[in-house]
Amino acid sequence: MRKQFALAAFSCVVFLFLVIPMVIIVITAFGRDPTIRFPISGFTLDWFGAVLRSRSFMRALRLSFRLALYATALGLLAGLPASYALSRTLFRTNPFLRSFFLSPTFIPGIVAGYALFRFIIIRLNLPVFTALVLGHFLITLPYIIRVAGASLEQFDYSIEEVACSLGCHRVLAFFKVVIPNISSGIVAAFMLAFINSFNNVPVSMFLSGPGVTTLPTTLMTYIEYNYDPSVSAISVILMCITALLMFIVEKTLGIGSLAK
Repeated sequence: MRKQFALAAFSCVVFLFLVIPMVIIVITAFGRDPTIRFPISGFTLDWFGAVLRSRSFMRALRLSFRLALYATALGLLAGLPASYALSRTLFRTNPFLRSFFLSPTFIPGIVAGYALFRFIIIRLNLPVFTALVLGHFLITLPYIIRVAGASLEQFDYSIEEVACSLGCHRVLAFFKVVIPNISSGIVAAFMLAFINSFNNVPVSMFLSGPGVTTLPTTLMTYIEYNYDPSVSAISVILMCITALLMFIVEKTLGIGSLAK
């Protein structure tokens, strides 16, 4: 009984530790003071209007969404076949290939960003946005392989074999049988990869260029010289967008299905 009470109390402390900062951010976004202060002295929506009127914030927000969408889409195109191959193969190279595909998660972001900068920008001399897409593709690919691979490991491949025995081509069976049965895992992989790409800072800092900066990088630069509640306001906007996405997923697939 004591252990259960201690565990419940510890869980509540951890939950409050995670939630209280977000509550403070939400409250400070509505403050009238020109600087972030808690508690606030008055209520206003002016900072949300300032964010929506800011060209730099809106341009960076659109760029981050495009970048995360392109990188995640490329990650799915490469990660799903890779996850399928890794889940089907029984060769001794399987553990090595898994470690190879998951290796970007083991490398510090600053090191990966600098390496990508030297190779993509300096050596290949690619455009900034193309370099960002390639860099974010590399950091999202491991998450897609890990999550999609977990769904494929629980998939009953006898269903695919039955489809092939009935005359379905193996490639067609992959799209008509395998993909629909792991759709929840694909959605979970997409969301995890998209969020990691959208919030990435180290790689984006090294690969950004004049007029091409992501929202996290723009926010960090803005905070260096300003400390007004517009930063809290844009954080609240991002929270609302995330909550909306989760609501859509819940109504279409159900949050519980993502854990399967």
